[in-house]
Amino acid sequence: MAGTDRVGLVTGAGSGIGRATARRLGAEGLAVVCSDVDESAAEETARSVRDQGGRAAACRLDVRSRPEAEAAAGLVKREFGGLTHLVNNAGVVTMHGLDELTDENWNFVVDTNLKGQFIVTQVMAPLMAESGGGAVVNLSTVEADVVAASGAHCQPHYNASKGGVKMLTKALAHELAPLNIRVNCVAPGPVATSFSGVDMSNPPERALESFRRRMLIPRPARPEEIAAAIWFLLSDEASFITGTQLVVDGGYLVH
Repeated sequence: MAGTDRVGLVTGAGSGIGRATARRLGAEGLAVVCSDVDESAAEETARSVRDQGGRAAACRLDVRSRPEAEAAAGLVKREFGGLTHLVNNAGVVTMHGLDELTDENWNFVVDTNLKGQFIVTQVMAPLMAESGGGAVVNLSTVEADVVAASGAHCQPHYNASKGGVKMLTKALAHELAPLNIRVNCVAPGPVATSFSGVDMSNPPERALESFRRRMLIPRPARPEEIAAAIWFLLSDEASFITGTQLVVDGGYLVH
């Protein structure tokens, strides 16, 4: 594809970091396919990209479903001719500790956060190769490296899935390098979204106190700040970076 024919696919683009990333890609001149398990939310994001002068399409994509990933690849090909940038952002969490964690909850979180990145990347990589290569960014979290818990329980399934993303990123970087595809991941700290079921744009006092104890920048990140890091790794400014995890956490992991 020509240098001006850059096309990005963002999973989980219906809200939060995914929406901010889709908007950033559109602002950088990419055509953007906004995908989400909630198709109406994906379309809302695509509309916002178009409203700011960009090109965008939307589709439903449950990243656990290979047929839906293949359908999304078909849409990308039909609408924009190829794919150069992929952001594996879709993710979920359930607030269950070990003693109450069911097989169903384990599978839901691990299949979405980890297997979903494998499925989508495996399906999209040939299309990226046909387009001359490009870059992939996976979404991890600081909880790939540490357990964040305010009490006796944490979310073992979430930690396991995100720790897996860190190593999956390295493996994919190795596998896809011959196809001229770089693969990296971004590990956010707390972000001002409602991802965990708590409105982190207006966090409760107990969350604020936790930030003050751990973080050097004692506030949640804005989704746009995470999107900026994602764009850096996708861009030619990061042309010599692959297989790494970029932590964007306000200093959460310093102590």
